[in-house]
Amino acid sequence: MSTYKQIYYQIVFGTKYRQPAINEEHCEELYKYIWGIIKNDRCKLYRINGTSDHLHVFSDLHPSICLADFIKNIKVASSLWMKESGKFPDFNGWQGGYGAFTYNIRERDMIINYVKNQKGHHKKKRFMMS
Repeated sequence: MSTYKQIYYQIVFGTKYRQPAINEEHCEELYKYIWGIIKNDRCKLYRINGTSDHLHVFSDLHPSICLADFIKNIKVASSLWMKESGKFPDFNGWQGGYGAFTYNIRERDMIINYVKNQKGHHKKKRFMMS
């Protein structure tokens, strides 16, 4: 029997002290960089988006990697890239914690749309995560 997996996570994490450090001009480059990190961990990115102070990542999780290591890989590698690129001068790192929420396949399209609309959503609601 081959391996079958269906593990969908929405992961949310913010910039240190919720500083507005993810500038709109370069956020797409950041998203593509994070997509590469996720791909290297043998996971599939369904959607990534965010605002100036936090990101939402919706992806599956390969059974060979634990959630904490997956998030650590994303945060460490993207933090180094953001600082070295010079494109995010106000970025001082990611906050220590994160939110991780699981979903089933019937909810996948709904969550993809939710993540897709983050910028509009947060014009109405402020992100709160300590």
